[in-house]
Amino acid sequence: MRILVCCKQVAEPESLLLDQQGRPDPGVPARPKLAEWDARALEEALVLKESHPGVEVWAVTVGPAEADAVLQRALGMGADQAAHIIASDDPPSRPSGIAAWLAEFARGRGFDLILCGVMSEDAMQGLVGPMLAEVLDLPCATGAVSLALSPDNTGVRVEREMEGGRRQAVELPLPALVTVGASPRQPRYPSLSHLLRAKKAPRLRIEAQNLAQTPTREERRGLSLPQRQRAGLRLAGGSAEKAAQLRAILEERSLL
Repeated sequence: MRILVCCKQVAEPESLLLDQQGRPDPGVPARPKLAEWDARALEEALVLKESHPGVEVWAVTVGPAEADAVLQRALGMGADQAAHIIASDDPPSRPSGIAAWLAEFARGRGFDLILCGVMSEDAMQGLVGPMLAEVLDLPCATGAVSLALSPDNTGVRVEREMEGGRRQAVELPLPALVTVGASPRQPRYPSLSHLLRAKKAPRLRIEAQNLAQTPTREERRGLSLPQRQRAGLRLAGGSAEKAAQLRAILEERSLL
């Protein structure tokens, strides 16, 4: 059995500073990392590998040369193979284009299960996984919190997180695609020796310009912080005066 995990390199939110066009400030470089939900998807794949002999895990990423760092981490965590679809990040690739490239890479390689993070911390669109499933004509389940292979390895049982704290259990025939959300499993931390070994491991590198191109369906016009809408009110005076002011405010707003 072969499992493909789609991984994305994102910037740590605490280190990210953007201009008005949504581009990172070149004077303040952001620290890159493997997207949180993608790391959880990879952990789910590695757990399946450990519990089912013969499972092979691939990690694939789309991005500039610097995105190789997430493949190094994936290999250090335990992935068997890695592939890098090299694409410029200026302008950022759109979800439909990424899905088309991933589909062209995955098609014909015999992947039984494709795992993606439910969304990335930067774009937060949650589109690549379902789009990839549509292009490959695969059954798809989103927002998985747990998954398990069937006893005969012909299907996957998925528990999805629903609104109101409910869980929905679905079974998909393989091959299938699942996006992983708030899985309770914490991604493992690779040891230094594994990371050093992963740094030298071979990768399959593919230029995105040599893959299928899709028409542009959307354009990002800008990105900015939300404007301040309301300001707090500080009450002055003694306790009795503050209580009277608070009562007047609540009465004025029909809250008393």
